[in-house]
Amino acid sequence: MDLNAGAPVLGIIFDKDGTLFDFGTTWEAWAAGFLRRAAHGDHARADRMAEAIGFDITKRRFRRDSVVIAGTPDEVATALMPHFPETSHAGVLTLLNDEAALAPQAEAVPLVPFLTGLRQRGIKLGVATNDAETPARAHLNAAEVVPFFDFIAGSDSGFGGKPEPGQLMGFCAATGLDPETVIMVGDSLHDLRAGRAAGMRTVGVLTGLADTDDLAPHATVVLSDIGGIPAWIDSLAVGSGVQTPLLP
Repeated sequence: MDLNAGAPVLGIIFDKDGTLFDFGTTWEAWAAGFLRRAAHGDHARADRMAEAIGFDITKRRFRRDSVVIAGTPDEVATALMPHFPETSHAGVLTLLNDEAALAPQAEAVPLVPFLTGLRQRGIKLGVATNDAETPARAHLNAAEVVPFFDFIAGSDSGFGGKPEPGQLMGFCAATGLDPETVIMVGDSLHDLRAGRAAGMRTVGVLTGLADTDDLAPHATVVLSDIGGIPAWIDSLAVGSGVQTPLLP
């Protein structure tokens, strides 16, 4: 059943990793290098660190239950702490955020034309990520898309993290939109549960590690990637008779 069926889509809030950017291409390559650098060349230590965060360092693959997939940097730092006895939690967190900010991002679709098209429809845009805000902004800035967004929140921005709906309600407060006119787009159950808790329609995408069977019970629709969103919005408008705003 379509939550808020018939309401126009006036806002979209996106997850970042696995949604705007392809998760595997970006983070699985980064993780192997990060762990080996952090272990200072000690391969056994790097293997133990990888196991702690659910990563196969040989195959360069995250387990689907890895804390890295939907967790916050604070949660990842906590998982790694036993392997950094010489470093404080704050020190491990700083190391993670500094390293993550430098990770090259693989866009799920070419973001500038995609976001341009949504803005031309008059749609307000936001980002809600469980990453920290500073590396999140670094990634968006590298893709030259920060100006497209009306709202950007990380897990440390004062709204909490997903699956709680605080970031999403912050987007609504910042834009003046009702949740029923906003869709939440993400690749994980944390994203979709946050969207449902906020009273939004939810779009699952398959550019993370979850599959359709994982996402479908919690999603209004599951798409291969964010590139399918405009056509889906158009199908809603046709089905309901509601016209999505389009700027000249």
